[in-house]
Amino acid sequence: MQKKAKKDPSEMRHGYTTGACSTAVTKAALTALITGEEQENATIHLPVGRDATFTIEKCEIMKDSVSCETIKDAGDDPDATHQALIISTVSWLDTPGIMLDGGVGVGRVTKPGLPVPVGEAAINPVPRKMILTTVEQTLEEFQINRGVKVVISVPAGEEMAKKTLNGRLGIIGGISILGTRGTVVPFSSSAYMASIVQAISVAKASGCKHLVLTTGGRSEKYAMGLLPDLQEEAFIEMGDFVGFSLKQCKKQGIKKVTLVGMMGKFSKVAQGVMMVHSKSAPINFDFLAELARDVGASEELVEEVVNANTASQVGDLMAERGHDAFFDHLCEACCYSSLHHIKGGIEMGTAIYSMKGQLLGRTVGIDSIDEINWDRG
Repeated sequence: MQKKAKKDPSEMRHGYTTGACSTAVTKAALTALITGEEQENATIHLPVGRDATFTIEKCEIMKDSVSCETIKDAGDDPDATHQALIISTVSWLDTPGIMLDGGVGVGRVTKPGLPVPVGEAAINPVPRKMILTTVEQTLEEFQINRGVKVVISVPAGEEMAKKTLNGRLGIIGGISILGTRGTVVPFSSSAYMASIVQAISVAKASGCKHLVLTTGGRSEKYAMGLLPDLQEEAFIEMGDFVGFSLKQCKKQGIKKVTLVGMMGKFSKVAQGVMMVHSKSAPINFDFLAELARDVGASEELVEEVVNANTASQVGDLMAERGHDAFFDHLCEACCYSSLHHIKGGIEMGTAIYSMKGQLLGRTVGIDSIDEINWDRG
């Protein structure tokens, strides 16, 4: 049986953000409220610079309000909110102006540091502006001068939010209404990177002076055991985005950062690779061999390191021969490369764990490249 070929990224279907969907159903609901006619679709202008038409799955006209629904299509992106039902309920206000709020399944902000103030619905600035502008334009089109209330709801939003970082960011009760372009680019890194920026902002606003960047959930669990006195907001999953996360920490004025991860990805960080996806760069075994030589490994063992298949295998070889100092030296290398990448300004530490949770090596308190007595190059 022939294996199915993976779809080329350029052929992948783009989708629409929760912000774009919310804007479309708001326009449809307001139009129906004004005209008394059920709406089957709604066309809006996207921030990316083009129009898009959305199918309205249901338009319910009630005595004092109208609710319209659409189903979010994220295209070929494995988005947590793909197929979410997005609802906008629009009603008149007795006072002028536009009131925008979140209903069931839209989270509410409980921690400072996000682009939305504490206490408000988690509708981000760009979607908020899209919705408000569309309401203003629709009122103007029909020459209506009345106040309007808009409530965005996502019935399955609270369950969907469990697959996101919202809880850690202090967004409680549902998803966020997001999107800066209006469209979803399949497998884009931008959404994850945006969540890292927000997590750092929340940590800073929560008073965290020391942040811990981990490569995933397992390393985060180990990090929390290593540094139990730090508050939850201090622990941030950076994924593969080491360099990006470090630069954001420096940009936001964080003074102390600890990296926590495992041999494979941190062997790349040590050699200066700051994007540690499995396809980003190969492990440099000659580099690891030099570190092994630095801590007194025999030439025979150095040769085994050069010919190893994986970084984990190198770790096993060094541990079996009692060269525990190798792992501390590797941590030093991670600190050096990190400081070199961001041009200093942060006190760095690194901890490397085995897959089973054993602390292999650790270095703390490095804030100057000059402190490290080895040559990377």
